[in-house]
Amino acid sequence: MFRNLLFVLFSQFVVISAMAGGLRVGLSADYAPLVFKQEGRIVGIEADNIVAVSKIIGQKMTVVEMPFKKLLPALQAGEIDVVMSGVSVTAERSALVQFTDGYMQMGQMAIMHRDKVAQFAQPWSVYREGVRIGVEPGTTGAYFAEQELKNAQLKYVADAAAAFASLRSDEIDLYIHDAPTSWQLATSTENNDLISLYSPLTDEMLAWVVRKEDDALAGELNQALAKMKASGTLRYILNRWIPVTVEVR
Repeated sequence: MFRNLLFVLFSQFVVISAMAGGLRVGLSADYAPLVFKQEGRIVGIEADNIVAVSKIIGQKMTVVEMPFKKLLPALQAGEIDVVMSGVSVTAERSALVQFTDGYMQMGQMAIMHRDKVAQFAQPWSVYREGVRIGVEPGTTGAYFAEQELKNAQLKYVADAAAAFASLRSDEIDLYIHDAPTSWQLATSTENNDLISLYSPLTDEMLAWVVRKEDDALAGELNQALAKMKASGTLRYILNRWIPVTVEVR
C-alpha cells in the first residue's frame, strides 16, 4: 500500500504555472536522473521530492524552470523561494546561500572505454602520471582534476557527448564527471561500450537551497526531509531512479 500511495502521488506531478502561488521551486530539468524531461513532463528524483515535501508541509510548490547557472542568482533576487535541482554543497555556495540537510551523498566518478578496463580498473590509477583526462570547464570534476591531478593531461570538453566521443577515438583515457552520468551508463544500451568506476573520487552531498536569511523555510524543509527518511519515502524515491546503490545520511 505504501508503494502504491507513492506511485499515485508521483504520477500526479505536473508543472504548475508560476502564477499559481505557493512556494516557488527553481530547477533546471537537464540533469537525469535527478531532474529531467520525459515526454514533455519534468520527472526524476527532485520532481518526486517536490511532490513528497509538498504533501508533508501542506503547501503547493510551484515549479519555475530555468538554466542551472541562473538558479542561485534568482533565489538571491527573490524570484524563487527554494532550489531543488541536484545542487552539490560547496563552501563557495554556502557563503552565498543556505543549504538544508543533505538528502544524498555522491561524488565524481571516472568513465572509460571498456578497452581500458585492465589499465584503469583500480581507483588509484586515475592519479598516475600522464593520464589523459577529460573534464567540463567550471564543473566539480574540473576543479577536482585541476587541484588533485597535477600530473594528468587535461582536455576540456563541452559536454558528456563530446567526452564519450573522445573516449571512443582514444583522445582521452578517462572522463571525470558526477555520479548521475555514471548511473545512466548502467542502464544505457547506446553507451554499453563505456563503463564507470563506481568508486567516488570526491565526497559530495546534494541538498536543497534557500536564501541565507530564510531560517524558517530551511527548518520546515529539514523537518520534511527527516520524515521522508524515517518513513522510507526518500529511499523509495532514490531506488526508483538510480540503478546503483547510493548512501543516504
